[in-house]
Amino acid sequence: MLTQIPQDILDNLTDVAMPKLGAAPEPSSSLQIGTHTIPLVEADVAVVGSGAAGLRAAVEAKRRGVDVVILSQSAWGGTSACSGSDKQTLHTANTADQGDNYKDMARSIRAGGAMDEDTAYIEAVGSARAMASLQYLGLPLPQDPLGGTLRYQTDHDEVGRATSCGPRTSRLMVKVLAEEALRLAIPFFNLTTAIEILRDDIGRVIGVLAMRNRDQSDTNRYGLIFFRVPSLVLAAGGPGELYRDSVFPNGCFGSLGLALEAGVELVNLTECQFGIGTRREGFPWNLSGTYVQAMPHIYSVDAEGKEHHFLADYYRTTQELASNIFRKGYQWPFHATRMLEFGSSLVDLGIFRECALGRRVFMDFNRNPLPVPGDQCFSMARLDDDVAAYLGTAGATQGLPIDRLRHMNPLAIELYRRYKIDVAEEPLEFAVNHQHMNGGIAVDTWGQSSVPGIYAVGEAAGTHGVTRPGGSALNAGQVFGTRAAEHLAKRPAPAPKMDGADEVNSAVARLDRLFQDGSPHTVEALQAEIQARMSDEAGPFCFPERVSEARSAAHALNSAIKEQGLAVPRPNQLSRALQWRQMALASEAVLTALDHFIEHGGGSRGARAICDAKGKAVPETRTGVVEDFRFREENPRHQQEQLCLRFDGQDMIVRSRPNRSFDEASKTFFERDWPAWLTGTIYGEAHR
Repeated sequence: MLTQIPQDILDNLTDVAMPKLGAAPEPSSSLQIGTHTIPLVEADVAVVGSGAAGLRAAVEAKRRGVDVVILSQSAWGGTSACSGSDKQTLHTANTADQGDNYKDMARSIRAGGAMDEDTAYIEAVGSARAMASLQYLGLPLPQDPLGGTLRYQTDHDEVGRATSCGPRTSRLMVKVLAEEALRLAIPFFNLTTAIEILRDDIGRVIGVLAMRNRDQSDTNRYGLIFFRVPSLVLAAGGPGELYRDSVFPNGCFGSLGLALEAGVELVNLTECQFGIGTRREGFPWNLSGTYVQAMPHIYSVDAEGKEHHFLADYYRTTQELASNIFRKGYQWPFHATRMLEFGSSLVDLGIFRECALGRRVFMDFNRNPLPVPGDQCFSMARLDDDVAAYLGTAGATQGLPIDRLRHMNPLAIELYRRYKIDVAEEPLEFAVNHQHMNGGIAVDTWGQSSVPGIYAVGEAAGTHGVTRPGGSALNAGQVFGTRAAEHLAKRPAPAPKMDGADEVNSAVARLDRLFQDGSPHTVEALQAEIQARMSDEAGPFCFPERVSEARSAAHALNSAIKEQGLAVPRPNQLSRALQWRQMALASEAVLTALDHFIEHGGGSRGARAICDAKGKAVPETRTGVVEDFRFREENPRHQQEQLCLRFDGQDMIVRSRPNRSFDEASKTFFERDWPAWLTGTIYGEAHR
């Protein structure tokens, strides 16, 4: 069955052209630091990152009269502009069959635990405003004939709160926000990499030091540029480069290392999302939603070219196999408990084990799932009730997966065609990859970190807890981008600050000591070591002793860098070398938190299965139990707390704290509460 959607509409939703930036702003002055002449930019706030969350913070700050500038390593090159963020989760109060309220939505957002209850409520309440303002800016969210927003069910969401413009939803969000930022004439410094947050001797933020290749000269050999600002918004996304097996676009470093070096506290570093997606060597993309709801045939190929129908070893019947492939559409992230009772995460386990054997895994949209030995062939008439009901309502009862996919989501096919992959003609190679960091910088109810003046929004902020409904991360970035801007606009003017010359001078001296001829720590060596360690030892399946050994190795690497420095890179790799040093620090932080969690009885939840021979849970397959992947069950007590971590310059310091609570019985009262809004008192009520 051919799609009824005209090709030009598919093209417009797939090939999303981003606005062109004008000429880079010229710094108004410079600092003379010894023999270095360093350009100087002054503003009230610098936003580090140009994705959907950072642009939201910048736009909302500018609208409130805040003098704001944007720093971007690569404009429109981050996760929200380039990766598979295909949905926005919102409050669904506009329909009776999917009735909703903010408190119910907050419960869903925080359902996995290790999340502050007030944060979940803030994200729920703010979702309607975030969606409406995006629509006002031109985001084409789909509607029914009477103006209601079309929605569907996604992972960790039983209500159906997700909506989508197709696979380019987050890119379209970046586009409309970027257009607004340019309309507001916000200064935009592209190809500018933040390398160090500078603070004075009493801890106040002075600004951020960055590098631009264009500024390299005989009098500025590192290409430095100094942004003298009393406030920063860190919005550079997640640490995609931490993992070799990753669905992040190349070059996504995030700002966790940057924050650690500045003494900022992080939280929930144990919590990530892993799931199936195409490898980053080609076109990295999540294979959630209709890609698997079309129920393609999944198989592996060994070194001799022989195909293996490996999922037939995991499920008891063809119906059970096909139905669980379908469920990966809205149960996309790996979850340890879904390996039990023949659930959908057995698919992830099977793929992980095939890859460990050196086999390549594919999905073929021109073949239905092959039968389980001894069972009947695949049939659309033999599917689990929930699967049959969904596909029947969608009208996706065609005979082949490619036709079902074309009917439900032709954009999914068009997207890969843009990258010379035609899933209608050839199988698609994929694996289980790292997709999202749920932890990050610890923030209060206004997005402010443990260091006054430093805010974090989007994936840089650790607000998500263990699980979250699909699409709620995009929503969180919009909500907290707005709240951070509101707080910045109402924040009292900081005390008179120093000019930063001494701090910049110290930073230059640190760079001089860091780059050493003959150091074994090259960019390539750091990347290979860090990514291999994280993917092999801190992926979806973790083994306690190996995690502990990996933590020790990560600490040893950072000690060696401190002693031996970094190899002097090519001039255009200076900032990249510093980013890999920060990734080494972020890697140690993640492994330290994970090792601490496991050592203190942490069990399997959300991102990872903690595999333990003494564990009480074990995956069962058609051919028997998978004893090597026996795992610990989650300790319910850990749902009520969060692990916090900070770097004191020598060691990673870990502590736990209880989740902040939210009293659902409390009610506002207009006459009583309005004065706090009018006077700005509410902006002093941050909860940490």
